[in-house]
Amino acid sequence: MDEELRSLAQRLRSESGGPAAFERLLTTGDHEELAAVLTAPERPLWARETAAFRLGCAGDRRAFESLVLLLNHRDPERCVSAAHALHELADPRTARAAAALATNELRVAYALVPVRLLTRLRAPESVPALITVLRRRLTPRDPYGRVALACVEGLGALGDPRAAGVLGDARGVPRLRAAAEAALARLG
Repeated sequence: MDEELRSLAQRLRSESGGPAAFERLLTTGDHEELAAVLTAPERPLWARETAAFRLGCAGDRRAFESLVLLLNHRDPERCVSAAHALHELADPRTARAAAALATNELRVAYALVPVRLLTRLRAPESVPALITVLRRRLTPRDPYGRVALACVEGLGALGDPRAAGVLGDARGVPRLRAAAEAALARLG
């Protein structure tokens, strides 16, 4: 059992109450059984998350929609697990979905994990989405400093010169100054 699955299992075992059904989802190699959980009515969230995570990590694209929904969940731990599984899934739709979630201003409170996933994906959608999100976070008294910092760090890691303008603007925000200067230095 890898570290990500171990972490998911520890968290969801207590949520599920530790029933035999959870242990079965955690250990089965039957992808049809896991996929059935995603479409069956009235299945608890812990069961859907376990099935989606396992399928995603196995490269089964039937998990994609469920994982995107979990990536936008209010529980950060669910988001992190979904992001890991989406990265492992390597579905070409992932970057578009993560960009849509990250740039949705109505859900900006939940944008941190999609921003980090975009950086990790290094997809064509990554830089434009991170620039968009960061530009919106540069307003005075914006409450989403962690999202802004993740954008700055992500743009630095991606090293795309298109980010120079917004990173230059980010230097004017005291809480982002050091990270923005470091990111600009990485652009060359």
